[in-house]
Amino acid sequence: MMFFSSSRCLLRKITIRKSTSILSYLISSSSQSLLKPLKTSEHSFFSSTITSRVSFCSRPLNLDEAEVPASIDYRSLLEEDEYHKLADSTIHDLQEKFEEYGDCSQVDGFDIDYGVRTINQVLTLKLGNLGTFVLNKQTPNRQLWLSSPVSGPSRFDWDKSSQAWVYRRTKANLLWLLESEVEQLCGEPISLS
Repeated sequence: MMFFSSSRCLLRKITIRKSTSILSYLISSSSQSLLKPLKTSEHSFFSSTITSRVSFCSRPLNLDEAEVPASIDYRSLLEEDEYHKLADSTIHDLQEKFEEYGDCSQVDGFDIDYGVRTINQVLTLKLGNLGTFVLNKQTPNRQLWLSSPVSGPSRFDWDKSSQAWVYRRTKANLLWLLESEVEQLCGEPISLS
C-alpha cells in the first residue's frame, strides 16, 4: 500500500513537471512571451491539472496508529561517541555469535563478512541459497540498518529504556528479530541475547 501511494506521488510530480513544461513552452513560443495571457481554455486545463494532482497526494493517508512510526524525540538521540560504542559492540557480538552458529550449522554457503566500507562498518551474513542479511551503521541517524531476506529493510534506534536496538515502526527488537528469522531460514535455533 505504501508503494502504491509513493507511485501516485511520483506520478503527480511527473504530471506537474509536464504541465509546467507545456505551460513554459506556450508562454515562450508566443511573440510576446511574458505579456500574453493564457487563453481561457489553456488556463482551465493547467489550473485543473495542477490542482487535481497536488490535492491528490496532499490528503492524509488514514493509517492506523499502529502503522505510523513513533515520532523521534531528538533530545533522546545518542551522542556520537556513545552511539559508536553501542553499535560497534552490537556488531562485534553478533559477528562472534554468528561464527559460533556457523561452526555448528549445516547450511551450505554459510559465510560471515565484516568489513569497513567508507565510514560505516558492515556485517554480512550469507546463508547460501537461503539469503543474505546485511547490518550496517548509519552514524548521521544514530541507527543500525538491517537488510533481511525475510522481512526486508529495517532501521533500528537505540532504546534507552529497554537497552536494545528497536525498530520504531514495529517495535521489533533487533536481536529477537534476527534470532527468529535466522532460525526460520536455517531450521536451527540461535541465541543472540
